[in-house]
This record gives sequence, structure tokens and C-alpha cells, in this order.
Amino acid sequence: MADDAIVAGRIILGLKTLCDHLGCSLREALDAYVARYEQLRRERPADFAKSHEEYWANFHS
Repeated sequence: MADDAIVAGRIILGLKTLCDHLGCSLREALDAYVARYEQLRRERPADFAKSHEEYWANFHS
């Protein structure tokens, strides 16, 4: 489920999913999210509809 949210650019849903699944803080979930995002970008670049810059354009942590 987190991978689907990450690929779709649903950052908040992905963070919530990781918090629930890992039982961690929001900060830890963000670190996990970014690491997984980077891995998915390398392994499945065609699955992402937006460029890296567009993906993170409206997200500020």
C-alpha cells in the first residue's frame, strides 16, 4: 500500500501508511518514505508520472 501511494505521489497517505505499519514517528516515516521513494525511482522510473522536481514541488517538511 505504501508503494502505491508513493508512486501515485500521495505523500500524506504514504506517510500515514508508514506510521501505522512501522509504528513510528512522523519524522521516522518521512525518512522511510524518502528512502523508499528513491529506491522505487531507481527500480521503476516509468511508473512515475511526474519528474522528481514536480513530485516534491508542493511538499515542505
